[in-house]
Amino acid sequence: MSGIGQVRVLTLNKDENRETTLYRLQKGWNLRFILGSSLQTAPVRLFCNHPPNKDVSFDRNEYEELEFKSATNMKSDRHDYYADVSLICAGSFNYYFTIDNSSDIKNTNGLGYFLVDPCIQIGPNDEEINLDCLQCQTVVTKLLGPFAEWEDRLLVAKESGYNLIHFTPTQELGISNSAYSIRDQRHFSPAYGDQYTYNDIDALVQKMKVEWEVLSLTDLVYNHTSIDSPWLQEHPDCAFNLENSPHLRPAYIMDRALLEFSDQVAEGKWEYRGISATINDEEQLQIIRDIIVNEILPAQKLHEFWCIDVEKCVKEFKHNVEANTISTTREAALVIKQDPMFRRLRSTVDMNTALRLYNTDHCCSQVFGNKMNMIDQDEERPAVFSRQERINKCCTLFRDKLLELNAVKEFEIIDHIDTAAKNYIANGRWRFLANDGPKLQLVTKEHPIMHEYFVWPRPHNGGVQIAEQMLETEAQYVMACNGWVMGDNPLKSFAEEDSNVYLRRELIEWGDSVKLRYGEKPEDCPFLWNLMEEYTKITAKIFPGIRLDNCHSTPIHVAEYMLDVARTIRPDLYVVAELFTGAEHVDNIFINRLGINSLIRESMSAWDAHEEGRLVHRYGGIPVGSFVQPRVRPLVPNVAHALFYDQTHDNPSPVLKRSPYDLWPSSAIVSMACCAIGSNRGYDQLVPHHIHIVKEERLYTAWTSSESEGPMYISLKSGITAGKKVLNQLHYEMGRHGFNQVYVDQLDGNVVSITRHNPQTHECIVLVARTSFQHPSSPNETGYIRPIVIQGVINEVVLEGSMVEVNCCKYEADDRFINGLPDYKLELKTHIQVEESEMVTVTQEEKGVEVTFVKFTPGSVIAFRTNLSNESRMGILDIRRGVGQFGYIMRSYSGSTIYDESCDVSKFRSIVSKLTLADLNVVLYRSSPEEEADGYGSKAYEVPGLGQLAYCGIRGVISVLNDLRPTNDLGHPFCDNLRSGPWLPEYVSKRLLAHESTLELAKWFEEIFAHLENVPSYLVPCYFDAIITGAYVVLREMAIQLLSDFVKDGSTFVQSLAMGSIQFCGFVRNSKLPPLSKDFKPELRIERDVKTGEELVAPLSMAAGFPHFCAGYMRNWGRDTFIAVPGLLLITERFDEARCLILAYAGCLRHGLIPNLLNEGTGARYNCRDAVWWWLQCIQDYCKMAPDGYQLLCDPVSRMYPTDDSEAQFGSDNDMPLHDVIQEALQRHAEGIRFVERNAGPMIDNLMQQQGFTVEAGIRWDTGFVYGGNEFNCGTWMDKMGSSETFGLKGVPATPRDGSAVEIVGLCMSAVSWLDMISEKGTYPYTTVKANKDGGRFDISFKEWANLIQDNFEKCFWVKPKRDPTNPEAHLVHRRGIYKDSYRATLLWPDYQLRPNFTIAMVVAPQLFTPENAWFALEMAQNILLGPLGMKTLDPSWSDALPCSARDWAYRGFYDNATDSDDRAALGFSYHQGPEWVWPIGFFLRAKLKFASLLETSRPGVLLETVHFVQSSLSRHYKEIIDSPWQSLPEMTNADGAVCPFSCRAQAWSVSSVLVVLHYLEQLQKTD
Repeated sequence: MSGIGQVRVLTLNKDENRETTLYRLQKGWNLRFILGSSLQTAPVRLFCNHPPNKDVSFDRNEYEELEFKSATNMKSDRHDYYADVSLICAGSFNYYFTIDNSSDIKNTNGLGYFLVDPCIQIGPNDEEINLDCLQCQTVVTKLLGPFAEWEDRLLVAKESGYNLIHFTPTQELGISNSAYSIRDQRHFSPAYGDQYTYNDIDALVQKMKVEWEVLSLTDLVYNHTSIDSPWLQEHPDCAFNLENSPHLRPAYIMDRALLEFSDQVAEGKWEYRGISATINDEEQLQIIRDIIVNEILPAQKLHEFWCIDVEKCVKEFKHNVEANTISTTREAALVIKQDPMFRRLRSTVDMNTALRLYNTDHCCSQVFGNKMNMIDQDEERPAVFSRQERINKCCTLFRDKLLELNAVKEFEIIDHIDTAAKNYIANGRWRFLANDGPKLQLVTKEHPIMHEYFVWPRPHNGGVQIAEQMLETEAQYVMACNGWVMGDNPLKSFAEEDSNVYLRRELIEWGDSVKLRYGEKPEDCPFLWNLMEEYTKITAKIFPGIRLDNCHSTPIHVAEYMLDVARTIRPDLYVVAELFTGAEHVDNIFINRLGINSLIRESMSAWDAHEEGRLVHRYGGIPVGSFVQPRVRPLVPNVAHALFYDQTHDNPSPVLKRSPYDLWPSSAIVSMACCAIGSNRGYDQLVPHHIHIVKEERLYTAWTSSESEGPMYISLKSGITAGKKVLNQLHYEMGRHGFNQVYVDQLDGNVVSITRHNPQTHECIVLVARTSFQHPSSPNETGYIRPIVIQGVINEVVLEGSMVEVNCCKYEADDRFINGLPDYKLELKTHIQVEESEMVTVTQEEKGVEVTFVKFTPGSVIAFRTNLSNESRMGILDIRRGVGQFGYIMRSYSGSTIYDESCDVSKFRSIVSKLTLADLNVVLYRSSPEEEADGYGSKAYEVPGLGQLAYCGIRGVISVLNDLRPTNDLGHPFCDNLRSGPWLPEYVSKRLLAHESTLELAKWFEEIFAHLENVPSYLVPCYFDAIITGAYVVLREMAIQLLSDFVKDGSTFVQSLAMGSIQFCGFVRNSKLPPLSKDFKPELRIERDVKTGEELVAPLSMAAGFPHFCAGYMRNWGRDTFIAVPGLLLITERFDEARCLILAYAGCLRHGLIPNLLNEGTGARYNCRDAVWWWLQCIQDYCKMAPDGYQLLCDPVSRMYPTDDSEAQFGSDNDMPLHDVIQEALQRHAEGIRFVERNAGPMIDNLMQQQGFTVEAGIRWDTGFVYGGNEFNCGTWMDKMGSSETFGLKGVPATPRDGSAVEIVGLCMSAVSWLDMISEKGTYPYTTVKANKDGGRFDISFKEWANLIQDNFEKCFWVKPKRDPTNPEAHLVHRRGIYKDSYRATLLWPDYQLRPNFTIAMVVAPQLFTPENAWFALEMAQNILLGPLGMKTLDPSWSDALPCSARDWAYRGFYDNATDSDDRAALGFSYHQGPEWVWPIGFFLRAKLKFASLLETSRPGVLLETVHFVQSSLSRHYKEIIDSPWQSLPEMTNADGAVCPFSCRAQAWSVSSVLVVLHYLEQLQKTD
């Protein structure tokens, strides 16, 4: 049935074949294709054979190219590209895509199928019903009798509540009278009356549909035809015969030999060997097997059909040798070439190959025993004395090889014979001895030990020799029987040449039917294809549904073709099939290719009640209490829709297989399945035997409403018919009115409770059934059955009924009509009040109504109709009104849409519109340490069995719900917690009460969550999700609208990254920024304590990462902050927050440095050399990006430390403009910085050695490079200090990076170049710094400083691709064609380590690099350092091409801060020695884009190639941020992108750097 605006989203991935994945859709929906991460940069062309509109007919081979559209205005990001297919017709459809700009399906890179359900219409007004409303009854058509009597007999189905009748084939049947062995496919069977035609059955089918409201379906049998089909003798090529399939000849000879042996046994000719015609024990079968294996089949010499006539072949070989025939082949081995006609000893070998391999002197040497290698004919010659002798020697060896080949083939055939004998005996065992077999006992010509596999003309009767002789002239009339093969590959025909099924006797044959041979296309057998096409059209014209008989053995391409024909006649054809492939993925291939709508399933396959209940759960419905799904959601794989039978027509009666008591409860269980259901005629009447499709000749009984039935009639009193009618009506009601949620509860080994729930009305049908898979020993006893609790109220008992045995009479089979057991009846009551029930009593408990079973004997069923209490109903209505404004299609219980437009203005959106981004940080995010810092006792919510949520805010909840919702994982601990109590809803609202600005929102949540208290616990997860998810969507939407146009107009990827601006930026009470100047304008943000009324100046700070770096002294890092600000605050246009951070850190400048750890300023540490340069870079970016950005340089800075030695001071007396602070930082570096940290020692760092507390930085004026540090500290971002005492690493920095770190040199170049430019414009009041060199002091301008760096950079940092003999440090070079990581480090060798830091310098100061050298180095980094999400922090050097001495011993690709067992990774020592950090990838990708732009002129196309590379690289970050419960990017990963459990799961600079790349990429695209 069509859904309102339903969209299902399918993600395409590279090299993905989804032909075994099943997707079910409905007409009126949209299928939306989007590109997965692996296809983001590929030139994807997508094609689909679903018609583009109603004016175009479906053609399986006609594909339309689908156009990809973008949901945003972005040119550079394809993550929101999509292509839609509007589903307008039913059937099976295929899509494929290419990535080579081709449209050719042969170049497919990925493909799949999707099914669109047909619209089923019924009744005079063509009322549309869904597939779950169908109740089918199978009738064996031949048992309906003359056509004039059909209506009376079919009326039984209508009056029993069925709305679909499955007719076995209505065509003329063959000689066996089997219901599935058709003699003439084109004509209605004359057995039903010569005067009737297809027109009459068409009229009946139409009458049933319109007047009875009963649909019809029938079988299409494509795989075989009756052996007496008249057209078969005229067109024997339509069958697998011994002319068109000569590979079957050996199997035919075996078949005739075995039949001849069986006839001899029947005649008593083998009694002298202990084999009589009466087979009654296993010993006889084993004697038969021995004789077959050792005498009967060896006598046929079956191997000769594959073997070579050795002497004939040797003679030909000798002739060619004597004639000096030259070999023209290079085949390496001699093999048998099979005779295509499978004649005895007619196989051969390739004589060219034989001559090359055996007409050689080497062959002669083998005869003489010479130990030589066969190379060519120029080898040392053997000691032969004549040419003739040489020829004889070659022939001898060739003969030996032929004999060897024959022997191998003979052994292979012996194995086949052995298997054939085993299967022959197994079949005989079943026929003569097995309890579940026919137990024939006596072997006769009519009942052989095993039936034959072939049909042959009468003249062929006689011995095997006569049969073989006749093949020369009449092979086309010897035809293979059809059957089925257990465990065979259903996608291959078992009759083709590559199969040995007939030879190995693996076929369970149907001796009345011939297997049809279609070939690959209609041209291969035109008559057969035309015949079956006509048969298909006739059937589809009459019947709205078809069953594909023997589907798994029907050639799939044939069925596909014929069903396409059928759908041209009836577009909404309903197709069912029964598959025995043994594997769901193979089933799905058939379903996808053929468009099968329902697979026939059977409850008789269940071995107990638990399994029967499991089948109900598997074959239909979603869990009770399932989440409200969004209109647009991922397309998830489906389980095949079921037509679930209690018994199919080809299985024995459950009366015998189980017990008479079980038919009623098992049919009740089946009726509760949320799928189509079915039954076999006779089941409801308790027929105690199999109604055999071949042997049964009696007729079905007709319907009567009379009290007295008589043998030829049945009524509601017959068997369980009355109960079945109620069950069918109930099933239809549940399917029609949306009871699509199912819950199965196993009360004990025999009792099953099944609930069908309507999510719209919350009405339930609860059915409890007590099965009886064996005849009960105490049929009148109930025993103990666990009570059930129904949440809500019981409106009525829909039905209660039990099977009872009556002593009226015993069963006797009627001679004319099929009759059922008379000694069992169903005692049934319907629509009674629960107080009237004799089966149960009820008591009101706190959690609902408890149902106790007091008289519930084997074979009992009771069904309740329940509803919610009025209190619950009203509570849910209030929730629905509240969430209706979120876009949910919420309805009242009557079905009308609930949406009060006033809610949109006065309620949630109105409240949210007042929130600031700082408020949204509180509402959506905040980690547990941030929340705890408020001091209100709140922290992240902890779910038992799951742990703490990622965030305290709504996003923490959403991350879990997003995982649960698509699969309705209601058993998850999160859902258990929601059902168990109101703690989580209370948490959501109460934490917002702690903030004045979120009070109104808190109250909104309180009000709507209050209604959850009245909701039954099983519905709480559903409605909680609807509230939270709807609220989150609106909150996120509002947040996006408060950010920049780039974000508002951006892709999902951009917006997800931009939300990091809100994630990481917030006010944390124990991590406040230092005071800003009192003259700061505009006024700073104020936060009021709701308890005390205290007002706090509360500018926002930026957390470095979650969960480790977000509160206390670990929150605010100078370096991290200013790497993250450009992406998170500048691109998002949160300029006020960025300005506060710049000025706050500026106020803490000391020793010419800004703090590494801010710690509110008063506890700041100044132990990093790079933070000040990142700060300067951020100031530069701010000035360029913010409106009136350069005004920042004049903003007042409140200096906390006016001098290096002063204590912290507060007040405007120490204010100075920012440009003076900048100048001070530069001047101090120009002069040189050296100091010992305050409070040096364990008070501030319990790991560092004393020498490490000495901080040094300055400028080397011979190069202009910033330098600093020593081997005892680590003053750059690679700042891991060793802590392992086990390996002597405590106080040892893993990466000192002293000297001139490459990225700091680049940042310095960027700063002084920019200051030179703006000082010339008068924007910056200084042009020089005073420098100290060689004891002297001099002025140096920014321009001179920049030139100095420019002149020296390549000379000092570039490692040439070729060895430089003038380099005294050449022995330290590890990689060539790279830029050094540092210059003049104390230990020298770290300079030459390959790390990703040079890419930072490339981005901020590209002028330093020669473009060709830069590109070479970037390619090296890409090949060596690039990981899935980040950059390796050290060259792994594990290439086999490198000598061991060249490998970097420090590399460790994992970070483990807890393990102390590796000398280079102990206690996290490997932090920056290999693990892949995410933030550097942003600079690497920007560097690639920058230099590709510079090289585009000399290397045309390199820019586009690089853009695609960058897009492809970022697709992995998109997937990470979408999938991550933190909705973020991690700090780092272990090697090759493996999750690092010790890493921050959300890191500010990681998110920022990727967002900056996307911004840069978009600018680049728009520029182009």
